[in-house]
Amino acid sequence: MTCRPLMRVEVVVPPPQKLGVVPQGTRVIAAIAGGTFEGPRLRGKVLPGGGDWTLLRPDGVLELDLRITLETDDGALIGMSSFGLRHGPAEVLAALSRGEPVDPSEYYFRTAPRFETSAPQYAFLNRVLAIASGDRRAGGPIYSIEEIL
Repeated sequence: MTCRPLMRVEVVVPPPQKLGVVPQGTRVIAAIAGGTFEGPRLRGKVLPGGGDWTLLRPDGVLELDLRITLETDDGALIGMSSFGLRHGPAEVLAALSRGEPVDPSEYYFRTAPRFETSAPQYAFLNRVLAIASGDRRAGGPIYSIEEIL
């Protein structure tokens, strides 16, 4: 399998809403305040209004369900949804939760983004399968997205 860089997405996340313990685990909802994205074929901003619905499962794995809208520099809108998993050693996850910088190689953070758009110049995104590696930062995650060829 071959991949090529599609884009890097940086998301700004204010303090989240903590729903607490629900039947499947602990639910937290993070509203998306904005951000940026850039790649070889597109760039622009992340619009406010999306969200990341996370569920910390009893086995310590964090499920991520991100839904955002991207606006390209030329005004096209792209919907992006992404489901993924984050887990790692307890001390690494504790450092992340305190907002400390942690090398992303020390924990597992992968998502599978999907895209939809009506913009003809970005219609290729409607036919792309992609995988992303995440890097959790204090202000929000950074996703390095690769297109699977």
